[in-house]
Amino acid sequence: MQGQVVDTPVARDFVAEVLARVSPEEISDIAEAALGKSRSFQQLLSGSPSDLGRQELRALLRSCFVSRRRADAILDSLGHQEVGRLIEATLDDSVSLQDRLDHFAMDLERFPEVATDLPFELLRFTNPERRWPWTRWMWDPRNDTGALRLLVTDEVDLFGSNREDTYMRVGEAVAFVEGTARAAGLAAVAEGPFGIDVFLGCVYAVYMYTVLRLRMTQEFNRIVPELPELVRRLLGVHQPEVPSCP
Repeated sequence: MQGQVVDTPVARDFVAEVLARVSPEEISDIAEAALGKSRSFQQLLSGSPSDLGRQELRALLRSCFVSRRRADAILDSLGHQEVGRLIEATLDDSVSLQDRLDHFAMDLERFPEVATDLPFELLRFTNPERRWPWTRWMWDPRNDTGALRLLVTDEVDLFGSNREDTYMRVGEAVAFVEGTARAAGLAAVAEGPFGIDVFLGCVYAVYMYTVLRLRMTQEFNRIVPELPELVRRLLGVHQPEVPSCP
């Protein structure tokens, strides 16, 4: 990406809003919880996911924001063995990512939101050193909105020729945001591989609160979780069901 990628003044404004709602210690705690989830996913999926039982796969699906409420419907629709095989195929780096994404979307066509987000969550949490986050709340290409879109300049084009190419562009933008934030000493970015995930979740939460405050009644706003809980829910670490690993 050429030129100015991150809108640094906007990023600083979001950091100020985030730190007004949550402490750096809580941010670090959420990042540590995400790291624990990653270790759990790596342990659970280290063998053959196709050999996992229904309850193990249900716990896995319920530990992901996009599939938490649809776990039973997915398992009932496909059968737990097929879900396990689909996850195994998604993590198979010997196959092109685009082919894996196409396969996932075809098998989960009844659950389009899950088909869109879940492959990237599986990739991210099983290999955080090589894969980066991408969810619709982070960036939704259907309407070009989300936390990442708020932080990069208008000139940044996140659309690729296919989903794999788009994923690469998103990853490049995420790297710029993380690098800029750390270089600027922005305290809302925790250390560790999931610091950027937490930061993007916080940015989205602040944005959501702003929209709700403008559009919704005070009674409705009061039922929305506080920022730490909301970010934990977005990252799938609020009341996780996969056993945690130290």
